[in-house]
Amino acid sequence: MKQRLVVIGNGMAGMRTIEELLLSAPDQYDITVFGAEPYGNYNRIMLSAVLCGEKSIEDIVINSRQWYRDNHIQLHAGAEKAVVQIDRGRQKVIAQDGTFAGYDRLLIATGSRAVVPDIPGNDLQGVISFRDILDVNKMLDYCKSHKKAVVLGGGLLGLEAANGLAYRGMDVTVIHNNPVLLNRQLDQYAAKLLQAELVQRGIHFKMPAKTQALLGDSNGHITAVRFDDGSELACDLFVMAIGVRPNMALAQTAGLYCERGIVVNDTLQTYDPCVYAVGECIQHRSQTFGLVAPLFEQAKVCANHLSEHGMAEYITLPTATKLKVTGINLFSVGDFQGDASTENIVFTDASLGIYKKLVLKANRLIGSVLYGDTVDGSWYQELLEKKVDITNIRDVLIFGKAYVTAG
Repeated sequence: MKQRLVVIGNGMAGMRTIEELLLSAPDQYDITVFGAEPYGNYNRIMLSAVLCGEKSIEDIVINSRQWYRDNHIQLHAGAEKAVVQIDRGRQKVIAQDGTFAGYDRLLIATGSRAVVPDIPGNDLQGVISFRDILDVNKMLDYCKSHKKAVVLGGGLLGLEAANGLAYRGMDVTVIHNNPVLLNRQLDQYAAKLLQAELVQRGIHFKMPAKTQALLGDSNGHITAVRFDDGSELACDLFVMAIGVRPNMALAQTAGLYCERGIVVNDTLQTYDPCVYAVGECIQHRSQTFGLVAPLFEQAKVCANHLSEHGMAEYITLPTATKLKVTGINLFSVGDFQGDASTENIVFTDASLGIYKKLVLKANRLIGSVLYGDTVDGSWYQELLEKKVDITNIRDVLIFGKAYVTAG
């Protein structure tokens, strides 16, 4: 008799785990999936491409409802099918409308939720996050009927939102609490190049800036943003993009051990051996995750154990940063700031807008920032991950793989 596998969360991490499982053990489980959004599985990473018109919603669907039927997967999708309780004693999950399913193995892939800053007025109409298809559809509606957008957050998501809204014709200002854009991914020089390029696209910046309050009209709709310095900025649409937090409330209520996320071991098991977890909801060796590469690696390892091949272990590797804005090429990985014990190799061509910085320690590459020319990004990442001794290629390392292999 088949075992019962229940998946809570119909996003990229959970469904990639199921895809991997179907490849290695297609007949091992009866699979039931619960998802809070009324769709099949879609590529959340491509929402920014939908916002700026490069893709449609249909283009970013990974698994249609037909795929679930073809693979004999029971899909419960929509807000009323969101799981509200995990009964670990009886080994079953219960959805908002009372739908329930028993499990032998449970996979939690509840993802993350947008951080909502604690500022007066954050409940006004026209104040939204940038997280799912619903948010993108709201933004597209606003683009047709409103003019002024303010994006809170100068990180990857904030800049992708700002670029999409500007492309759709809105007057966009990005506000950021740091003087450096993408301050977790870029050094100061690369960030200045990026900001100059985005200004050319018509995006305005106010940074560093601290938001004091969001102001509204008598109908409860946002009209302006007020800052700590007393200045105000007119605003019809306020997009919050200051990060995400693991969505672990359900796991906590079920008594699973959580810290900043649902704590898992190297096989993606929680403290309950019947319950696995993957994706943005987890914490592995004190780290949480917000980019897709580690999620897919977790999916592979988790599927390996669910299929009882049980050999793989998840190892967290440095994840590279890329910005999904057409025409802007940037890449960073590892410790790109360095310290007193490291040395930098830097190449700059201001006329071409190219900047490359490699950070070395003990003849090994430990970090890199590339702007304008990112062709060697994955090669630098490989050198970093494999801890390659670069002594013999040090003089030409900055010129890239083609130069090194030609030499």
